[in-house]
Amino acid sequence: MAKLFQELKRHNKFPFSLVFLSMDPGYLSENRQLIEKNAELLGIPVEICDTNIFDAVYTIEKSPCYLCARMRRGYLYRFAKEHGCNKIALGHHYDDVIETILMGMLYSGQYQGMMPKLRSTNFEGMELIRPMYLIREKDIIRWRDHNGLRFLQCACRFTEALAQEGISDEPSASKRLETKRLIASLAKTIPQVESNLFRATENVVLNKVLGYKINGERHSFLEDY
Repeated sequence: MAKLFQELKRHNKFPFSLVFLSMDPGYLSENRQLIEKNAELLGIPVEICDTNIFDAVYTIEKSPCYLCARMRRGYLYRFAKEHGCNKIALGHHYDDVIETILMGMLYSGQYQGMMPKLRSTNFEGMELIRPMYLIREKDIIRWRDHNGLRFLQCACRFTEALAQEGISDEPSASKRLETKRLIASLAKTIPQVESNLFRATENVVLNKVLGYKINGERHSFLEDY
C-alpha cells in the first residue's frame, strides 16, 4: 500500500502529503527488524511508534484479540492526529472484506461489512480509508514473491505462545484462518462464492430481515408490519 501511495503521489492531479507510520505494539526484536528492513528495501521512510500493547493484553483471558485491536486502533489515530493527518489508510484487501463478513455471521451472529471508508466518531476530522479494498490477496502475494520479500505475519505473543505449547500447529492459527479455509473449500463447488459474499453487502433487502441497527439503535421488522 505504501508503494502504491508513493506511485499515486508521483502522478496524481491533487496534491497531498504522506506520513508512513508503523506501530510497534511490543514486537520481538527480530520482527521489528523485518519491518525496518522491508521499509529500507522499498524506499519507504517509515516512522515506527512504540507502545506496550502486547504487555497490556497478554494476561487478559477473555477477548485479548478484541482489546488488542481496539488499543492498536486508538494509538494509530492518536499518532496520526499528532502528525497532522486527516486520513488513515489501512491495508485491508478484498479477501479481508469477505472473511470479515462471514466471521461476523458465524462467530458473532451479526451481518455487517467492512466499509471502504468511514468517518471517525472519536477523533474529530479523521477519516479511515481502505484503498486496497478491491485488490485480491493472491495478487499481493504474487507481488511480494516477485520482489523477494518476506512480510511480517501476526507476530502476536499470544498466538506464538500457543504454538510453542503445542496448542496450535501453526502460529497464525485463528478464526480468520479457519474462515479463509472454509471459503476456499466452498469455492471448489461454488466458484462464485467469493464475489457473492462481497456483493451481498450491497444487495441487502431490508424488508426481508428480522431486525437491523442504525447508529447503534436497534429496529425490528414489526415496526412497519
